[in-house]
Amino acid sequence: MAPYRRDADYLKQLFVEHDIPVDVCIDVAEIHDYLARSPGVLVATHEALTPDILKNVADHLASQPSWSEMPIVVLLDRTSNQIRVRTELARVWPRARQLFYQRPVTPVELISGVQSAMLARLRQRDVRDHIEREIELRRELNHRVKNILASVASIFEMTHRGANTLAEFADDFRGRLEALSRVHSAVFHAADEEVSISAIVDLTFEPYRLPGLSRVVTGGPEIMLTREAGTTLALCLHELATNAIKYGGLSTPEGRVSFTWSLSEDEPATLAIAWTEEGGPAVVEPSRTGYGTRYLKAALGSVFGMKPVMTFAPEGLRCTVSGRVSRLSRNP
Repeated sequence: MAPYRRDADYLKQLFVEHDIPVDVCIDVAEIHDYLARSPGVLVATHEALTPDILKNVADHLASQPSWSEMPIVVLLDRTSNQIRVRTELARVWPRARQLFYQRPVTPVELISGVQSAMLARLRQRDVRDHIEREIELRRELNHRVKNILASVASIFEMTHRGANTLAEFADDFRGRLEALSRVHSAVFHAADEEVSISAIVDLTFEPYRLPGLSRVVTGGPEIMLTREAGTTLALCLHELATNAIKYGGLSTPEGRVSFTWSLSEDEPATLAIAWTEEGGPAVVEPSRTGYGTRYLKAALGSVFGMKPVMTFAPEGLRCTVSGRVSRLSRNP
């Protein structure tokens, strides 16, 4: 912001020559739009500091998130009362990182100051990204803990219904919890570069199998997946199983779940997977997309290269997706 003479043109040319992208704000009415873009650094000459500008910038600074402290470079006129200007700006702009230069200022000095301010701004945005990642991790952790607790409760009920003695119940329940623990160990601590899809399926569904009663039907050809693809698939299957325990095909004694996978014979070879539930409560499509559904769509879409199709049919949830085997296996 430099409203007098050709100051704005000169400053813009100087910044562009040093690979610093710059916008010039001439009309006070537009200052709100420029500030809404969250600029890296605001540069203003003394003449630009009108009451309207002071208020608009102050309003923007007051609305900043906690991580933000916008750098403001002020080019002071040498005839100005610099102490008074600094004191007043510190009062009206308390949430700004203020740098002052007395004109005439050398290009090297000004560019150096602006670049330093931009680096400080980048560090602030690193903090912002860290905070956002931490919030997302907390949401995911909360979601995972709820799913684990739901799985444990379901395993308890399944084991309780099939046990004849307390000792039998304790042994069976302990074994199922150990199996559930192995699922999480296999997901988060996989050491091999490749993992069998059938091994992932067996580990994931072992806690939900009952002797003489197959509530989870699985099947497909032997395929070796990369560790990344196998880990993602295990997480997605665990998500689907947990959802089935809470609301779907594993929430009632009569319910069933099927997970199958197949390879196409055409080139390029594709792997298709299908999850199908039946026998549970009538399914109603949710009015909003929950975290679990968003995760499934994003994770499966990333691994397979195609968006999964989730069908909320009344008889049971169905989830299908396919993709090139070359995306999923090192040796297709």
